[in-house]
Amino acid sequence: MADPLQVVCSHCGAVNRVPAARLTDRPVCGACRKPLFEGRPITLDEAGFRRHLRADSLPILVDFWASWCGPCRTMAPEFEAAAGMLEPTMRLAKVSTEDAPALAQELQIRGIPLIVLFRDGREIARQAGAIPARQIVAWARQHAG
Repeated sequence: MADPLQVVCSHCGAVNRVPAARLTDRPVCGACRKPLFEGRPITLDEAGFRRHLRADSLPILVDFWASWCGPCRTMAPEFEAAAGMLEPTMRLAKVSTEDAPALAQELQIRGIPLIVLFRDGREIARQAGAIPARQIVAWARQHAG
């Protein structure tokens, strides 16, 4: 990873420059002073997703889900646990396909739950189905390189 990294604040959307060596030092946003990482997935709408994809230097692992989806609800605590294991070297986010149907269509999401790993604004890998936290972590690390 290049130094310093750009990290988008999930609270205010400000882009922060954080030295890679300081990622584990609990950095806070320079604009709103809230933590940049909280050990849990952030919730993004379509605009927030695009902002993180465009401006964040970190790989972004996104869980595409819907409230009516039983397997999505089963996987939610697993994805949250994975966030605690993967941050701050990776950003984890959740996007509701109900709230962002145009994005789901654009990304050709055919089934949920679906995790998709992005780096440098591009999709690198996707995995369908509910999987446990340790498998999410292993899969993400394998594909993030």
